[in-house]
Amino acid sequence: MSGHNGGNENSDYNADNNADHNAGHNGDKTPSSGVRTALVIGGGVAGPVAALALRKAGIEATVYEAYPAAADGVGAWLGLAPNGLAALETVGADVAVRAVGHPVPGVVMSDGAGNRLTAFEGFSELPPTLTLRRDRLYRALADHAAAEGVAVEFGKRLVAAEEAPDGVVARFADGTWATADILIGADGIRSTVRTLIDPLAPDPEYAGILSFGGYAPADRGVEAEPGMMHFAFGRTFMGHWQAADGRLIWFAGLPADTPLTQAEVARTPSAEWLERLRELYAGHVPGERMLRHADPADLMAVGPMERMPSVPHWHRGRMVLLGDSVHAPSSSSGQGASLALESAVELARCLRDLPSYGAAFAAYEALRRPRVELIGGNAAAVNEVKAGKKAAPAFPSPEEMLRPLHFHRIEWEERATAGEPVGSW
Repeated sequence: MSGHNGGNENSDYNADNNADHNAGHNGDKTPSSGVRTALVIGGGVAGPVAALALRKAGIEATVYEAYPAAADGVGAWLGLAPNGLAALETVGADVAVRAVGHPVPGVVMSDGAGNRLTAFEGFSELPPTLTLRRDRLYRALADHAAAEGVAVEFGKRLVAAEEAPDGVVARFADGTWATADILIGADGIRSTVRTLIDPLAPDPEYAGILSFGGYAPADRGVEAEPGMMHFAFGRTFMGHWQAADGRLIWFAGLPADTPLTQAEVARTPSAEWLERLRELYAGHVPGERMLRHADPADLMAVGPMERMPSVPHWHRGRMVLLGDSVHAPSSSSGQGASLALESAVELARCLRDLPSYGAAFAAYEALRRPRVELIGGNAAAVNEVKAGKKAAPAFPSPEEMLRPLHFHRIEWEERATAGEPVGSW
């Protein structure tokens, strides 16, 4: 995979040069699909893991990231569920990520008036969910990928892609280009690759909520059991947990019918947003007390809560979508990053085992679409409650909700087939 200002020579298309190198990654055999090289567009969560999984499948991958450097300071907090950690374990990245995460295995659900509804301490047979800042996850994955020999090129904003009979050419805003057998769009919810595959592809769907987060001292009378994620539903919603340093980390939503961009949200002073949140959460437990002690300097204005609706076309020719570019479920699911990691491993498995890239892409979509769309649809229903559009329903127990999410595994050692998946999860 080469990046140039001109010319068309690319040693990565030399099958003789690549066969011996690839054999070491995949049990001394070439991937069944015949794919030997891949361009991975996007260096966030899914991109580096896809590159690692592809290498394990015998496919050499380079990651191209639009940011000029690793995305330090980008994004707020997120959770990595046991199913996401299992995907990381497949590519050997779980240890690096655990080192920067904080375990929060349990869930407490309350009604917003201070009444506890239910609690669940997590599945004893699974590792705990981890919470961590998004930029720390980016850094851990990028560093691990680099240590494993994955090349990551920064400052490469994709502007176009063209297919040829023997490969695909990616063109970047800086005038350079790169070629490979396939191109994978792991470039986020505002994906360029998605519109290259289908100019009529849907845009992200706004949930009617602006998302915020922040910190509060632990000694202000707010319940926070170590290792437990607290959710309080009611007229409005708030979640919180206790960080490793003892502070409380909270996240909340401000219903807003008119969507604002992240840049527009950032132009409003933090003190003004915090005052609006305090007005909304007056009388809410623990929201009122939590926000009373929040510092505007610590406010994280995350921006509009969004999700991807069903995307009709996941792939076209030699290009395929991955992660948030095709199935961002919104933060209400608690599964965005974990689903992206699952998909990265599944895509590589299909490219390893299916007879062509077209068959691999079709099998990957068939295996992933039912699960990710069901989870995304469930999250959309929760968003309507958070936005005040619907009353909170009678939720199933946390164990019932989380079991089909957390126990899901991509069985790397099993051969992928073109058949339909069993079940919808």
